[in-house]
Amino acid sequence: MKKQETIDKALSLFNEGYACSQSILLTFANQYNLDENTAKLISSTFGGGMGRLRQKCGAITGGFMVLGLANGNTDPKDMDTKLAAYEKVQELNKLFEEIHGTSICAELLNQHVTISEIDERKHHQIICSKIVEDVAGLLYDMVEQQKMIQANF
Repeated sequence: MKKQETIDKALSLFNEGYACSQSILLTFANQYNLDENTAKLISSTFGGGMGRLRQKCGAITGGFMVLGLANGNTDPKDMDTKLAAYEKVQELNKLFEEIHGTSICAELLNQHVTISEIDERKHHQIICSKIVEDVAGLLYDMVEQQKMIQANF
């Protein structure tokens, strides 16, 4: 899938009603042989800044899940892989914060919408769809860059 197709898929899933976290993980699930139903369930409670706690942005946490699939460790003693995966998470977070200034859901909402717009669920179209788009694009670039590096080894 090309970058714009990836972004379009994430936005389509979000516009269908999936949480931002689900939209991101579902977009990339097939690349890592992750069953779609499992992906939906795993990421279902991370929307709204972690279960509507308005903490870390759900789209970003969905991105962290994708990075775990792409870079994570399965051996608890494999600290090199674990730390390398953490670096990828930190990189995604940094890139996102360079665009939006923060990766905290409440702060993102406060910058872009009013409380009444949140109550009316207008924030999804005002800011959340842009966030889903940005995370999908950043992840696409990171995953493609990793594929190129791996192909050269």
